[in-house]
This record gives sequence, structure tokens and C-alpha cells, in this order.
Amino acid sequence: MLTIYNTLTKTKEPFKPLDGNNVRMYVCGMTVYDYCHLGHGRSMVAFDLATRWLRKSGYNLTYVRNITDIDDKIINRANENGETFDALTARMIDAMHEDERRLNILPPDQEPRATDHIAGMHAMIQTLIDKGYAYAPGNGDVYYRVGKFVGYGKLSRKKIEDLRIGARIEVGEAKQDPLDFVLWKGVKPGEPSWESPWGPGRPGWHIECSVMSTCCLGESFDIHGGGSDLEFPHHENEIAQSEAATGKPYANAWMHCGMIRINGEKMSKSLNNFFTIRDVLEKYHPEVVRYLLVASHYRSAINYSEDSLRDAKGALERFYHALRGLPRVPASGGDAFVERFTAAMNDDFGTPEACAVLFDLVREINRVRESDVSAAAGLAGRLRELGDVLGVLQLEADDFLRAGAEGKVDAAQVEGLIQARLQARADKNWGESDRIRDQLTAMGVVLEDSKGGTTWRLAD
Repeated sequence: MLTIYNTLTKTKEPFKPLDGNNVRMYVCGMTVYDYCHLGHGRSMVAFDLATRWLRKSGYNLTYVRNITDIDDKIINRANENGETFDALTARMIDAMHEDERRLNILPPDQEPRATDHIAGMHAMIQTLIDKGYAYAPGNGDVYYRVGKFVGYGKLSRKKIEDLRIGARIEVGEAKQDPLDFVLWKGVKPGEPSWESPWGPGRPGWHIECSVMSTCCLGESFDIHGGGSDLEFPHHENEIAQSEAATGKPYANAWMHCGMIRINGEKMSKSLNNFFTIRDVLEKYHPEVVRYLLVASHYRSAINYSEDSLRDAKGALERFYHALRGLPRVPASGGDAFVERFTAAMNDDFGTPEACAVLFDLVREINRVRESDVSAAAGLAGRLRELGDVLGVLQLEADDFLRAGAEGKVDAAQVEGLIQARLQARADKNWGESDRIRDQLTAMGVVLEDSKGGTTWRLAD
């Protein structure tokens, strides 16, 4: 049975959908004011992995991931660029989708945008006002009354009395309590705005996700996910808004993925220590980047470095070398490996253990192929099948191993030299054979001889 670590209860729990075999999952997506950095990629890949395993396990999953297409950062960046906010977000959404495709991330079933749900936000805010959980001080803003929600802090384990220490009301704010947060922001000069019962303005960040999630998945759903940096205050505020408005539990389980870290600090645009996905993909194959992101457990932090990317590349090379030269046939054999892989993934999506199983399967393929190519091919099919759960190992082996060769070497020349070397070896002209190998080595080509013939790849 699948178990998931629930941030709300701080424990692993057996996963039981609220509605039979149907699973509803909402994940906080991107604020689209700039290109996605690798930390965003970590979140997208983590929940893509969960999506793949839930479906592989037979669940009927509806996966919703939102787009925040209006907020302060978007407005400021659009003004800096001299363009409208919707022109900026349209470009960034297209770029995000391109990054996703390159990282083999499956698209969500629904991708709601905040600006398409303004009316729903008005309705939820009015409900909160009617129930006494929100108030409009008359300046165009609407605030959530944090002190009224009894369960505030249950996700992050923060206490209201501790949060109040040092909290203050900023100049120009009309809050009744420093902890209250904005649901609707009154219009400011030069900003986009929408009409509302409290005057023209735009939504606060937190209300967006409460409305989009419940609109798409209902008042209660199975899984809510996002990065660990969203646990407080964003997800805490979502719970407060949603449960106060509906009177029902919001999300049954909460999943939070770890951050990408550089020199011990979270990768973020605010710290200016980030690498965009497209920057990294300029230097490394997309599958290498994806493997880096799936090989660590989704809840753990990943220390980003050139060494970690080289390690990921080396791991994939081992897998693809095992697949190389074997025909593509349906998976067969290796049942014990499947059982171990399944057990690892059912233990809170345990990808480190799942990857260890793949390495063991590679060793078995290499052992068997010397005596039974047919059995090795079936095991290779099994390796691809399990790799597909992680979103890797679906390329042709040579395509991966020779990636980046274009423009560096002439493949036809390399193949010609290999054939000449094979002929020299057949003629027992060992000196000529060695000379050709040295020539290829100088070109940056590594030869690999086996019973099945000679293959090549570029040196690291």
C-alpha cells in the first residue's frame, strides 16, 4: 500500500482516496514573471513523479497545477520591460511549457490561471466577510481575520502568540491585527485592476489558490502539494481561508518537496543565486537534469553543483550502456526487481531506493547478456519500463551516449575509422588498429568493444 508523508500530521500515512479510486491533487504552480529556475523544476518534477506513480498504481488521478498570472512581481517586471502584464505572462507561460517538455514533465490535467477566477475570489471573500472571518476597512482592501480561525498554525506548527512577537502594521495598512493578511488589494495608480464589491483592485496571493483548488477539485480533496517554502504562510493561509469558508477539511494530505540549495542557501530569485532551467540545459542533457532531480527523495534538499550533474550523467551512462545493442522487446523477467521497485515507490515515493534497484537490474542485464541475449533484452525492457516511472531511459542508447556529438565530430568519419580498425584487427594488423584508436581518442571519441561489436561515444 502507498504511504505518503503528510506535512499536516508530520507522519507517514497509508494513502486512502476520499472517493474510491479517484484521486484529486492540487499543486501550487509558478508565478510567471521570469524564466523558471531549477528550484521550480524540482517542484514540477517531484509532482510529475507522484503523478506517474499514482497512475501506474491504478488510481484515476485528476492533477491540477495553477498559474499565478497577477501579483506584485509580475506588475513590477512588466513595468520595467515597458509591456503589459498579460503580454509578459503569456511569454513566460510559453517558456515554462517549453522547459517542461524538455524535462519530460507531463502536463497537468487542468492549469487554471488566477485572472480567470476573479469572480470566484469575490464570492469566497464575501462568504468570509459574512462569517466574520474577513473585514473591509473601507479603503478598498479586504483582510482575513487570523485570530478568529481556531486552527491557525496547524500545518506549520506555528503559534499565534509567537507570530505576534515583532509583528507590526505597516504604514498605509488598515489591519486590525498585524497577523491579518490581505484578500483583496485596493487599486493603485498604474496597476491592472478588476471591479469588486469593495472597489476596483486585484486579489491577494493566498486567496487565488483557495479558489482555484476548490473550483477545480471540490471543497475537500486528496493531496495538496508545493515547495517546502510555501508551507508558511501560503499554505497555512489557504487552510484558514478555505476551511473557514466551507466549514469542511481542505486537503486530506499535504506534500512538500525540498529546495535546491547552492552553498547551503535556497536557490531563489530574491537571493540572485539561481540558474534557470534553460541555462542548465545549455550545458547538460535534459535527461541528466531530470535524473538529478528524481534521484534524491522529493522531501530532501538537493545541493546543486557541477559535480552532482556529472554524477547524474554518469549514472545514466551506466543505464544506457546496459541497454545498448539489445533489441527493444516487451519487458520480461526481473520480477524481484519490480517488487523491490514497487516497495520503494510505495514508501512515500522513495526514489533513492528505486534508483538503487535500477543499478542492480543493470548488473543483472550485463551478467545475463553474455549467455542469453534474449533474456537480457527482456530485462532491458523491464529497465525501460521502470525508468519510465522516473521519466528517464526512453531514448535510444546511442542517441543519449552520443548527445552533443553534432558539431564536435563527424559521425560518418568516426564510423569509417571504426570499420577500418575492425578490418585491421581482422588482418591482425595490430599496429594499424592501435593507430586508429589513438586517432579516435585524439578526436574525443571513446571506443567500447564487446561481443556484439564496437560502439562509440564522446569522452566526458
